[in-house]
Amino acid sequence: MEIQKNKPVAFWLLTGAVMIIIQILIGGITRLTGSGLSITEWQPLLGTLPPMNESQWNEAFNKYKEIAQYKYIHNYFTLSDFKFIYFWEWFHRNWGRLMGLAFTIPFLYFLYKKWINRSMLWPLIILFFLGGLQGALGWIMVKSGIGTDLVYVSHIRLAVHFIAALILLVYVIWFALKISVPKEKLPFSPYIKWFSVLILFLLAIQLVYGAFMAGTHAAKSAITWPTINGSFFPKMFTDGAFLHDVTNNLITIQFVHRNLAYLLVILILVYSLRLSRQPKNAFLFRWRWIPVILVTVQVILGVLSLINYLNNIKLIFSSLHQFVGILLLCCIIIFYYFSRRKNTS
Repeated sequence: MEIQKNKPVAFWLLTGAVMIIIQILIGGITRLTGSGLSITEWQPLLGTLPPMNESQWNEAFNKYKEIAQYKYIHNYFTLSDFKFIYFWEWFHRNWGRLMGLAFTIPFLYFLYKKWINRSMLWPLIILFFLGGLQGALGWIMVKSGIGTDLVYVSHIRLAVHFIAALILLVYVIWFALKISVPKEKLPFSPYIKWFSVLILFLLAIQLVYGAFMAGTHAAKSAITWPTINGSFFPKMFTDGAFLHDVTNNLITIQFVHRNLAYLLVILILVYSLRLSRQPKNAFLFRWRWIPVILVTVQVILGVLSLINYLNNIKLIFSSLHQFVGILLLCCIIIFYYFSRRKNTS
């Protein structure tokens, strides 16, 4: 009965999860189009509307002309060019505002209807905190490219912003599962549970390096595959600068990102084969090949994004690459959830 009562709340949470995924994808397009620094100030309420006349557009454009990105990268921009990049950053911010409403209004309604019990209240408060934190991290990231010599945002801050968004997404999905899937439907699969943890750990590192690839534009350092500029093991380290190299050296970042992908393909293939031995866990058995399909498509899209780096079509491949990576993360999280508890029936 309690599970049935929770279904509207779970549906609301999963709708929010879809909106978070869309927001991450919009953020990716914003980065790929070089739009992230087009709005140089943060106005949570007044920023909802774009410039409404030519004078306001020129004012916004003049503010953009003051930052390093315009001076060194986009100094050929016309007002029309600026309007294009402005749109993506404005859309990204406004989708965040829409998400705030999509979470807040139903939350208040569910409170009024008493569909949110005490056990849900604190997790939901944490959810709102994570959402607000994500907005703050976004602005901190943007600030790294305003009033500095950087022509792009800090890739470290970009990675923090990206991973924080994924943490929020995982939190929402996990909470939705927790209130909607009865415990008795969760047969305990200890091997799969710990195998899922291993994959999630490596996947988290891979996602960080995906953000590093994006933020440093590391693809331009080696637009070749399967080798990295003709070598499988290029020179990646400088004397006494290991930490700097693994976080800033473009070749090192690309090497780690590529080879973690190969490792994940192997591990996930073994993972799915092990899932084939879980007939008692109907959910895991039925969907056992989904992780392999996702990781295979993900690697293919990664290669296509790399070799098409100098072409406009990279926007499509890179966005799909990010999208499938998010789906893979969600898939492993769900599989972990369905393997983690002993059968209580």
